[in-house]
Amino acid sequence: MKKFLLSIALIFFLSLDINAHVDHYSKYNYLEYELYRNNKLIGFHTYKFQRNGDNLIIDNEVSFKISKLGIDLYSYYAKGTEEYKNGVFYGFNSETNQNKKKKYVNISIDPIDKDLIIDGSSFKGKVNKEMIIGTWWNHEIVQKRAQISAVSGRIIEQKVEFKGKEKVKIGNKTYKTLRFNFSSSDPSLSKDKKLNTDIWYEEDTFLWVKAAFDKTGYWEYRLKNVK
Repeated sequence: MKKFLLSIALIFFLSLDINAHVDHYSKYNYLEYELYRNNKLIGFHTYKFQRNGDNLIIDNEVSFKISKLGIDLYSYYAKGTEEYKNGVFYGFNSETNQNKKKKYVNISIDPIDKDLIIDGSSFKGKVNKEMIIGTWWNHEIVQKRAQISAVSGRIIEQKVEFKGKEKVKIGNKTYKTLRFNFSSSDPSLSKDKKLNTDIWYEEDTFLWVKAAFDKTGYWEYRLKNVK
């Protein structure tokens, strides 16, 4: 019975109007997340929303470092820009410095068939327009069979499982959320390439509240500030 109810809830969630997903976030101008590793604060991730009529630009920035005994063992910094026109994805670009290794991705739209043209450090080519850039703020990602790495342009085939409703407490606030697990569809991928991430979205607003994954430590994104 529990699995049946979860399936019904997931069908309802996935049946929402795709073109309206960006509009769900029309009241937000700024999202800020704290990044923890093994419950220790190591960095931040922010999204800034800029609107001009029906056009939307989202600038995101993420920075963290892992240190031990005062020595920086790993550092990461990335900036990206995501663009929508009339609620439809229009392009993306980012540059990343991953422990002194530079990565990038630029995504544009083919004017004829509207498919996505990717120029990235890990992938170059044309893909179906139904794929989505892997920035977790947009809950439309739960509907997609594949996401595009916002770091390198790599195509990540995915399975999405609805895990149920959960209450998530962050600081002094408790959120009623929907929890999803994202995992890689390709079993042949190496462990460091496999996707296995849990994402929590607020039930009523679809606001991204939290993310968690286990990879050389337990990582969590926790919502800190909303404007």
